[in-house]
Amino acid sequence: MSGCGAVGLAGDRGGQDASVRALLDRWAEAVRGRDERAFLDAVDPAAGGYRAEQRRVFANLAAVPLASWDYRLVRTGGFAPAQGDGRRIAVEAELRYRLDGYDAAPVTTTARLTLVSRAGRWYVAAEDTRRGGRQLWQQGPVTVVRGARSLVLGVGQDRARLGAVAELADRAVPAVREASRGTAWPGRVVVEMPASVERMAALLDSSVAKYRGIAAVTTGEVGRSGAAPADRIIVNPEAYGTLGEAGRQVVLTHETAHVATRTLTSAATPLWLSEGFADWVAYRGTGRTARQAAPELARAVAEGRQARELPEDAAFGFAGESGRLARAYEEGWLACRLIAERWGEEELARFYREVGGHDRRAGAVPAALRKVLRVSEAEFTAQWRAYVTAELS
Repeated sequence: MSGCGAVGLAGDRGGQDASVRALLDRWAEAVRGRDERAFLDAVDPAAGGYRAEQRRVFANLAAVPLASWDYRLVRTGGFAPAQGDGRRIAVEAELRYRLDGYDAAPVTTTARLTLVSRAGRWYVAAEDTRRGGRQLWQQGPVTVVRGARSLVLGVGQDRARLGAVAELADRAVPAVREASRGTAWPGRVVVEMPASVERMAALLDSSVAKYRGIAAVTTGEVGRSGAAPADRIIVNPEAYGTLGEAGRQVVLTHETAHVATRTLTSAATPLWLSEGFADWVAYRGTGRTARQAAPELARAVAEGRQARELPEDAAFGFAGESGRLARAYEEGWLACRLIAERWGEEELARFYREVGGHDRRAGAVPAALRKVLRVSEAEFTAQWRAYVTAELS
């Protein structure tokens, strides 16, 4: 036997799984080795359309700096007849890859494949991409721009635009490092810019409506798991394009702050704190006044509609009253700004770490307020309401 796809057809389940693993290992090795022939040898020669698609995907990856690329078999499904000889099985695998110089831990995504046997050899015959986010290189040829502290990958974007993103991301990194004192992170960011908001939604496996007015989001699993997860800043080229340079800088600095604090953020961290802290970092040093940065909240204060409590997580959703999402961000930002001004920037960073260090949401904020700021939750909330009124009246 020869070729990436040539592995023995086993009669028992254990032998079958071993054969599948061998195929996936060789397919991954072909990607790492940039060996197109070996890569396509793993693909069913009878699957003309899928084979052509995989040829394009392999070419799209050409400029992407991969440090690793591996598959881990999760499960295999039942048998089904295949066209011609052999049989067909469903396979779920975990694809894990790292970008060279940027990812301390791998990005993990699910690959749902159909394998077919022909003349005693297994091949990859199809892939189900209807569930789970697609990867950027599945959308077209990837253009890569390296900044001093950033790596920007784009599809359907010219190099000049991606270079401008890299410049702003490079400025964001030291700004975040200075603001998030005591936060250990590598000081590098990866930014992806797809061709459209529809392609952005596909990357995030979500609806287009959710992201139409959002300039960028950060991916990454929230938690404290030893190795920092690999985050990506995903830019909506349409909403981002409507902003001026100052607005784009705020957006990229905000998202970079999320990257920097990912391992300090847990299920105990309320969104008013995680989003408010990221906004505080982004606006820090810009000279923008509270009224300039919080217009929706200023309008609510003027109309006597100021909230009595800090926003719940539900307020950061996209449904409900017009303007509520913007006010939730503004309320969280002013809460963090209050802490930085009244207790100090180091105490704000310490408070953030303390909240995220709890194992559950209940009691996390009150405990951190008492330990770090020496106030009760009721006292802090009263001070926040007074501060919002004073800054926005």
